[in-house]
Amino acid sequence: MMKKDYYEVLNISRNATSEEIKKAYRKLAIKYHPDKNPDNKKNAEEKFKKAAEAYEILGNPEKKQRYDKFGHSGIKGSRSGRSGMNMEDIFTNFGDIFADAFGEGFSNFGFGKSKRHQTIKGSDLRIRVKLTLEEIANGIEKKVKVRRLKVAQGVQFKNCTSCKGTGQITHIANTILGRMQTTSQCNICSGTGKNIEKIPYGANKHGLIKEEELVNIQIPAGLTEGIQLKVSEKGNEAPFNGIPGDLIILIEEISHPKLKREGNNLHYDLYISFPDAILGSSKEVPTINGKARIKIDPGTQSGKTLRLKNKGLPNIEGYGYGSLFIHVNVWTPKKINEEQRNFFEKMRKNENFFPHPGNSEKSFFDRVREMFS
Repeated sequence: MMKKDYYEVLNISRNATSEEIKKAYRKLAIKYHPDKNPDNKKNAEEKFKKAAEAYEILGNPEKKQRYDKFGHSGIKGSRSGRSGMNMEDIFTNFGDIFADAFGEGFSNFGFGKSKRHQTIKGSDLRIRVKLTLEEIANGIEKKVKVRRLKVAQGVQFKNCTSCKGTGQITHIANTILGRMQTTSQCNICSGTGKNIEKIPYGANKHGLIKEEELVNIQIPAGLTEGIQLKVSEKGNEAPFNGIPGDLIILIEEISHPKLKREGNNLHYDLYISFPDAILGSSKEVPTINGKARIKIDPGTQSGKTLRLKNKGLPNIEGYGYGSLFIHVNVWTPKKINEEQRNFFEKMRKNENFFPHPGNSEKSFFDRVREMFS
């Protein structure tokens, strides 16, 4: 099933400001919160999650820019792209919005007691993946070796003695207004409620050890160099049962030996001889997935551009293909024999060999304009 456009989910225009996006999401969050819809909790929760999924992308300038350019394909691999957010994720990630909407006690709204332990997230890893033009055109699944920190086998944790496993320290002070109670994160365990009791050999002080892992990366067709993909939770793991970081993949394009890329279009320089230009011919040209045969009309001029539609690269959104532009160049020999020289000396004064450009002959600027029309 095709995913609904995020702008439609939040019922906003594509020119909406960040404040308008936030306001639209807050409105839907209040409307579809499951506790506000006791008679239809399942349907309300689904709409609640979809609104949060849309806001996670449109509320983030970098993700929004990628989505505006590439649509859902541009955010594949992210948590939002997989619709993997649960209700706890939503309240954790967008707490400031819910605080505005439901008041300071929002974390108790439908979920019992709020989580007190601090969840640690592992650091992200970044790698570069080089792709050929053929791989970019067709999409590919790559298997890459990644050295990532993982929780070592045999590591043991114990409850923090300072906060007794709660992750928080409570302070009580006597003031002129009476006894005041405040709560802060435990600085001994950084709010996790745990400390390491046993560190296996080879692990660092956090109980993590570096191991090599084979990771599958699904690369969609039509990517451009410099775009980043994300594989969720394939970065470094975090101690104390935290959330693993993400694996960020930077795409690099390997130059094709014959074809030059320009967006979704491809360009090829075809050189033909004088006889072929005068008499006409047929030539074989390379395409991204094979070869194609084209016709050279008699009297073809150097600089003529031929266009093969749908022989370029696919649009990352899935909206068709670019074109292959063939630029015809008439090859002028640098050395000729005496017989050939005599022939061309005779032709020098032949009116048929005089340049007579007419309206049908396109100028350089006309040809450039035609390529992008």
